[in-house]
Amino acid sequence: MFRTRSLRAGLTAGALGLTLLATACGGAADSPSSPGASGDAPLQGKTIALLGYGDTNPWGAYFNDVFIEELASTGVEINELTTMDPGTQVQNFNQAVAQKPDLIAVAILDTQAMVVPIQRAEAAGVPVLAFDGPPDPSVAGDVMSVLSDNEKLGEYAAENIIEGLQAQGRDSGNVIVLTGTKSMLVTQDRMKGFNRVMATAPQYQVVDEQDANWDVQLSGTIAQQLLAKHGRDGVQAAYGMADYMALPIIQAAKQAGFPIAGDDGLIVTGSNCFKAGIDSIRAGELYGTATEDPGTIAVQTADYALRFLTGQNPPQSEIVEESRITAANLDEFAEQCSHV
Repeated sequence: MFRTRSLRAGLTAGALGLTLLATACGGAADSPSSPGASGDAPLQGKTIALLGYGDTNPWGAYFNDVFIEELASTGVEINELTTMDPGTQVQNFNQAVAQKPDLIAVAILDTQAMVVPIQRAEAAGVPVLAFDGPPDPSVAGDVMSVLSDNEKLGEYAAENIIEGLQAQGRDSGNVIVLTGTKSMLVTQDRMKGFNRVMATAPQYQVVDEQDANWDVQLSGTIAQQLLAKHGRDGVQAAYGMADYMALPIIQAAKQAGFPIAGDDGLIVTGSNCFKAGIDSIRAGELYGTATEDPGTIAVQTADYALRFLTGQNPPQSEIVEESRITAANLDEFAEQCSHV
């Protein structure tokens, strides 16, 4: 996917970005780097290559829209090179390096495959900002980052499963897991946190773990296969790494005659929130999820890009704070999680 959006004044930059810029500069009116402060476009001529997740992914589609809107008043030109295919992303990244933008913003799909392209960007003097998941440690020093706290998200998912099974009075239970793309450190870090917490409750065991590639339909297909393989008595809980992966598990379980939640039904959790997930928790089906909504990280990533492009030297890496969500605190996060 290749799209170019020339952004001009007319849309409003995000409140967070303006607030942080004002704080850093001692007042927007005094700063030449305050985007849109006097109706001008202070970053006119600057370019960002956005190598985000493809718009076929609901998280990615909303992130891309919010990121672009947050920068709309600045005059920055954004070249969209989004995809969910790791091989295509490498090609797009190399293409972006050749065009020498002022910044490449990338959600890394295959950590290992992106090592050499990032090294090429470093050699060409093209700065790289990774968002959501980190780059390979061998090139971490060459990349700026705004990262989700993926280990924490995995921990929250395990806490949801353990809490749900204990509330049912189970002293044992089997768990199936549908992960995001396993070649991504996002996925690997989330499983690291998940397994660390699950190890504190060894009476509950993960019996199957499958790569569902952050794909809604594939999640449903794999869920059907695993539920048929293990049967109603062989699965007591399930983790779908995103709400749009957890809900197909619930749908497949219903079709297979599994009870959901309640006193003895299947306990299902996600680990990043969508409106459908919030609605499912409210309906008493999805046990829980966590934040990591695309809008929040898109705003913080756009704000980081602004600080970098205006010479404010942001820290090399920033972490987005995440929160666990269950029926007990649902109302606190419902609005944040209901934009997509």
